[in-house]
Amino acid sequence: MQTLHLIKIGGNVLDNPARLQRFLIDFAQLPGPKLLVHGGGKIASTIGLQLGIQPQYVEGRRLTDAETLKLVTMVYAGLINKGVVAQLQALGCNAIGLTGADANAIPATKRPVTTIDYGFAGDIGGPETINAAALQALLQAGLTPVFAPLTHDGNGSLLNTNADTIASVLATALAPHYQVKLVYCFEKKGVLADSEKDDSVIPEIDNEEYASLKAGGIVKDGMVPKLDNAFAALRQGVSAVLIGEAEALPTLVSETAFSGTTIKLSHD
Repeated sequence: MQTLHLIKIGGNVLDNPARLQRFLIDFAQLPGPKLLVHGGGKIASTIGLQLGIQPQYVEGRRLTDAETLKLVTMVYAGLINKGVVAQLQALGCNAIGLTGADANAIPATKRPVTTIDYGFAGDIGGPETINAAALQALLQAGLTPVFAPLTHDGNGSLLNTNADTIASVLATALAPHYQVKLVYCFEKKGVLADSEKDDSVIPEIDNEEYASLKAGGIVKDGMVPKLDNAFAALRQGVSAVLIGEAEALPTLVSETAFSGTTIKLSHD
């Protein structure tokens, strides 16, 4: 089965032109079919503050009111997505920028209000809801999809959706057709045992250790949805999930050299 590299990029890489350029050079050189999912929350927050929109988060997830939805649509689907696509084209990678609304790739539902109203936040169903056939067609045509973290509700509204979740569900939907290697790239060298020490990388985490790390407050904030999605992907057929530094992409995907954190399921 053909290997598909599905890479998610976020953190302090997207808003650092030099780091982003180095990452995109490495991404463009990955062999075979590949797909990129990007975040952009830091850039959206910065531009939002300039426009008088104060960002609000609960457990690492952004609250998205109507004005914030306009903001993230402009920033994610416009500024960031098309900038990344243009850079990849310059590197000889024939990229196509997408949101979940394009080709009905990622339908979602607006998150119901419980104790927290997340606003226009989208929750994706199972991998069966993804238009995997359209993604396969693009990949088989030699195109590299680049997804902004937006989905749609089927009724004309875009929804702000966690990029880590999008990467996980896309990986799961494509797992029956490819040997999917899912890699979460950001500014750190991996999952850290001490957030103040960049070299305290935990080389491997299984679901039992994850529960312990979360209970101890070592894994928190935005790392929680990232790891939740990593384990969900493994449980649904994704071959490998890795978390590490953007600059280490070649070694993260290598079969011989390795850096970062490997996510694994524990076996009783």
